[in-house]
Amino acid sequence: MSSDVIIGYDGEPRCAWAGAEDTALSRYHDEVWGTRTHAESAMFEALTLGVFQAGLSWKVVFNKRDAFRTAFRGFDAAAVAAMTDDDVDRLVDDASIIRNRGKIEATISNARTTLSASPSLLVLAKSYESNRKRAPRSYAELPVSTPEAEEFARQLKAQGYRFVGPTSVYAFMQNVGVVNDHLHGCFRAADHAV
Repeated sequence: MSSDVIIGYDGEPRCAWAGAEDTALSRYHDEVWGTRTHAESAMFEALTLGVFQAGLSWKVVFNKRDAFRTAFRGFDAAAVAAMTDDDVDRLVDDASIIRNRGKIEATISNARTTLSASPSLLVLAKSYESNRKRAPRSYAELPVSTPEAEEFARQLKAQGYRFVGPTSVYAFMQNVGVVNDHLHGCFRAADHAV
């Protein structure tokens, strides 16, 4: 087993970034990251958190996830698309989230795009779903982007999405289970049962 995989609080081997304790991050690792989602709000949430992660660490964004859910109306794309300039001004002053006006405006714009884009975010993500059977053996093997993420990002930008570079799109792909980057030895790895 790689040193990048640890034994957690429950005796299960998991990716070391999840930590050994029973925390929100370990539950996110176990239940969300790398799990294929088909829920529109979960897809929009993952895309939005990727927008806010640009230039920041995932932990900073993750620790504000509940505040983002409140600020962006449960990640209901229609509700976010209806937000106004007054909402932007209010969110820029909201210390519970990352107060970046450009990222807030991009989120509202992305919600509007989500409602009108064809193919939909869900259909587009499915077209990039990986069937890889071998899990990466260490963090060193994890890419920050792939040619598929670059193409996916190009398609999203062509549809009008903002703040969707190849790195944030690859993180989105990991988050929604389009790729499973749990490390070999982790109980969530693609090759765990092999």
